[in-house]
Formats: sequence, C-alpha cells, structure tokens
Amino acid sequence: MNAAFDLTKLQPPTEAQAKEAAVAARALAPMLLPRKGGTRTLVVKPSGSASEELVVPRQAFELFVSILEQMSLGNAVTVIPIHAELTTQEAANLLSVSRPYLVRLLDSGKIAFHMVGTHRRVFAKDLRDFQQKDLAERAKAATELTEEAQNLGLGY
Repeated sequence: MNAAFDLTKLQPPTEAQAKEAAVAARALAPMLLPRKGGTRTLVVKPSGSASEELVVPRQAFELFVSILEQMSLGNAVTVIPIHAELTTQEAANLLSVSRPYLVRLLDSGKIAFHMVGTHRRVFAKDLRDFQQKDLAERAKAATELTEEAQNLGLGY
C-alpha cells in the first residue's frame, strides 16, 4: 500500500486536538442540512482573498465533518482511496479480524482478491463491498430474530 495510507503510522489525536475537532464538527455539521427545495453547496473564501471563492463538493465536505467527528471521539482516521490495493494484513486490520480469518474469507470467495506473484491483494472497494453486504445480512438476521421473538411472545 502507498506510504500515504500506511496504517502503521496512524496516531490518535491528542486530547487538545480531539476538543478542537469536536468544536469544529459541531459548527460545521448544521451546514450539511439541506436547504428547502435542494441541497447545500459549501463555498469557501481562502484567507487573504476577498473575491476568490472555492466550491467544495458535498461528498468531500461530509467526509471532512465525519473525520472531525471521529477525531473528537479520540479515533485515529485515515483516508484510503477505493482503488487502493491492500495486503491481507492491512485488509484484516481494517475489518478488525485476524489475517488467517481474512484469508479464509478470501479463499471461500466472500471477498474478491487477486494475486500479485504469490501474495493475495484486496482492493479497498472489494473490502467495502463485503462490509456492506455483511452489514445488510446482519441487519436482516436481526430483524428476523426480532420478529420471531415477537411472534413467540418473548417480550421483544
């Protein structure tokens, strides 16, 4: 993986940084609310420039606010491009599972991967796709269990 995305260099924010991030997130979050009849565009005026304006894509602004929110909770944050190629250890770390468990997921076909020489590599997109599918399956199972518990009168 590119050194710019090196997970070993992630550091949690200091307490002062977390507090600053919390203040900034609280101030910026209301700007994410849509205006009546449409969405909101953020326009930034770079310092020292009275006339120059810069339009920030909403998706980037939402990501920025999410980063601030995570920092305010004391979490280290990194941005990984969707096309980034991850080692099995990096992918396992992102899923918070062991590398052997991740390899079993790869070998069973639950996560797409490709070989680079004798090494497995996973694209961040494929890892995201697996996470989304897994989350949907978990939500469906939880709903089914809740419905069954209600039908059985178990008080859920």
